[in-house]
Amino acid sequence: MLYLIRHADAIDGEPDAERPLSPKGIAQAALIGGAVRQRQELAPDEIWSSPLKRAEETTEILCERIGWEAKRRIFPELEPEEAPQKVAARIERFAGTLALVGHNPHLTMLTTLLVTGRFDFPVVVVSKCAFIALEPVRGRGLGDWNIAWHLTPESVR
Repeated sequence: MLYLIRHADAIDGEPDAERPLSPKGIAQAALIGGAVRQRQELAPDEIWSSPLKRAEETTEILCERIGWEAKRRIFPELEPEEAPQKVAARIERFAGTLALVGHNPHLTMLTTLLVTGRFDFPVVVVSKCAFIALEPVRGRGLGDWNIAWHLTPESVR
């Protein structure tokens, strides 16, 4: 499995990389974490996060609420404007269950790339604090994944 998670709501301000979660974002992450915990999904072997503060804080809350204790790694390739092919290549080489916490437009393009092999027409728009589970259907390359389930804070209330 591959879990793609967009950071929760953050406060406005500068510098962008240092924007923390808002009270709404903290509540969103706790809500999604509780919903995922109830699903009893597989725990990831690793969690990769963008270095931006809001992504790291979302990761921390999710791990606490879900009970994940996986190794955490920071990847600048998960920042909002990075090319999704960079992370897709890393995913293809990773053999286990993986969770990625990042931003849009990157996660929308990455999801589309993994599901369709292209990213010119989104298969899903990843909203704030959305949690998407992908499962490999052939391999772990471009176009080899299906969306198994998709949760948003609005869908679990």
